[in-house]
Amino acid sequence: HGGKSIAERELGWNRVTIGKGIKELNSGITCVDNYQGRGRKKAEEHLPTLLEDIKKLVDSQSQIDPTFKSQRLYTRLGASVVRHQLIEKFGYAEEELPTSETIRVKLNDLGYRLKRVAKIQPQKKFPKLMQSLSN
Repeated sequence: HGGKSIAERELGWNRVTIGKGIKELNSGITCVDNYQGRGRKKAEEHLPTLLEDIKKLVDSQSQIDPTFKSQRLYTRLGASVVRHQLIEKFGYAEEELPTSETIRVKLNDLGYRLKRVAKIQPQKKFPKLMQSLSN
């Protein structure tokens, strides 16, 4: 009767998917294809202590936003420096570590921003008083 082809045209579904659904209905067994398990694994899955080691390195070189307007942490260390220090201090091999770009993304995910750490500029509290003193 062309059931799969008609369903494909009418519903916009793939014939293979429709066939899988029909087999599931007839057998009563759900097919599991582990779609979630496909693809590239995250760097943390290959190196379980990576994020913790990055935190240890960067926390000593970080400060919170001096204006206290956000919860961001600003650090002096760039991603390539962090990568180099992971090799030196924690004994990671050059080949096993992800690229500097990946480490930069991990730093951002952890809430760190690369920014020059600076003190907040004090504001003048009494502009009229300062003006009268200068006259």
